[in-house]
Amino acid sequence: MFKKFSSEEVSAQNQVKASVQRKIRQSIADEYPGLEQALEDLLPKKSPLIVAKCQNHLNLVVVNNVPLFFNIRDGPYMPTLRLLHQYPDIMKKLQVDRGAIKFVLAGANIMCPGLTSPGGALDDTVAAETPVAIMAEGKQHALAIGFTKMSAKEIWNI
Repeated sequence: MFKKFSSEEVSAQNQVKASVQRKIRQSIADEYPGLEQALEDLLPKKSPLIVAKCQNHLNLVVVNNVPLFFNIRDGPYMPTLRLLHQYPDIMKKLQVDRGAIKFVLAGANIMCPGLTSPGGALDDTVAAETPVAIMAEGKQHALAIGFTKMSAKEIWNI
């Protein structure tokens, strides 16, 4: 989605009111409890919070000209990869095998065999429609962020 992202794709930027800012902060705090301590540093109350509206119903949460979170069609807020690299434990993780890395980086969907093969790993507590970090076998940082279409139990049963 962001592979060829440029500033021309931003259709509007709005500094949000304090009440909207509190709502965004609360939504992020509820979704990512592991981020509680760093949330004040990431989204300071006195710093202006800007929501940039982009094509394809994408909203970016920007603080100090740094995009931190995004959501699609009023869905849950998800961290950008840069933020996920700084705080790797805020999301549940799925791991794909080495053969899937180049395809995932090119934008492919992740199929069940890529998660259940010997190089893949699956958190058994992941439910369907959950935002997850996609890790790669032998790599330290996440390579993608996505939603699960099925729960971990359903993936293992296929």
